[in-house]
Amino acid sequence: MAGSTSHIIKSLVANALIAGAKGAAAVITGSGAMLAEAIHSGADCTNQALLLLGVKRAQKKPDETHPLGYGRELYFWSFMVAMLLFTGGGVFSMYEGIHKILAPEPIESPLIGLGVLGFALALEGWATIDNIFELNKRRGTIPFFSYLRETKDSDLVVVFGENAAATLGLIIAGIAIGVSWTTGNPVWDAIGSLGVGIVLILVAVFLAVEVKALLVGEAADRTIESAVREVAIANDRIADVLRVITIQQGPGEVMVAMKLRMKSGLSAEDVVRGLNELEVSLKQKRTEVRWIFAEPDLEA
Repeated sequence: MAGSTSHIIKSLVANALIAGAKGAAAVITGSGAMLAEAIHSGADCTNQALLLLGVKRAQKKPDETHPLGYGRELYFWSFMVAMLLFTGGGVFSMYEGIHKILAPEPIESPLIGLGVLGFALALEGWATIDNIFELNKRRGTIPFFSYLRETKDSDLVVVFGENAAATLGLIIAGIAIGVSWTTGNPVWDAIGSLGVGIVLILVAVFLAVEVKALLVGEAADRTIESAVREVAIANDRIADVLRVITIQQGPGEVMVAMKLRMKSGLSAEDVVRGLNELEVSLKQKRTEVRWIFAEPDLEA
């Protein structure tokens, strides 16, 4: 199962404070880019609450209706977060930008808007740095961006994606308000809103694609299969590994199914003993392996 949820909680607290500040600034300044950012932060709060729900539900123990557990619930809620980020954040920000282009309004009190953005950037930076620390702790020696693409911890990827989008969105909104203020042309503010929307949509699509693979049933890390073969070869009752299938059931939860060729001349009792030894050794070597289904056979 996924590790600590502190990175989600910290992002939730930061975004709640940011959303309130941005919302007040949007009302005072009339900035479309600021409104888009306020909506973005509000959507992030909802998203992080959904991730916490997903983490909790994924920890439910297996039962008769879900014998392999509820680990994929986290992937479902992570996918929902991507969809909400796309619609509640990206699409609405694009709509607000188009609306402001068609009916531009001058920005009032731009210094307030810029001050709020600076405050938001500081909080977002705090949450992002904490998220990066958590990523570094889990990835070990794997390159950073390779880990983002390959990790099965969808909550960590989603929170990082949201934080990255939020940071870039704040920079875009700040530039848009600054240019609108100096030029006196409110269209730049509307363009900033469009820019924020595009960033959110791109991040949402990336997250949706990554999580979808896990949701429908993605193979576990290739090192799991290597571990299966290594443990099997070391067993003096197993002649060969004919086939291995791994499925990621949730963060830190893997199911392994395999076909094995047993050595000739073994009794039924010896075959069972060999399979049991394999199961114990594999679970000791790779603690994320929760379920093992092994079938003695002659061919794959």
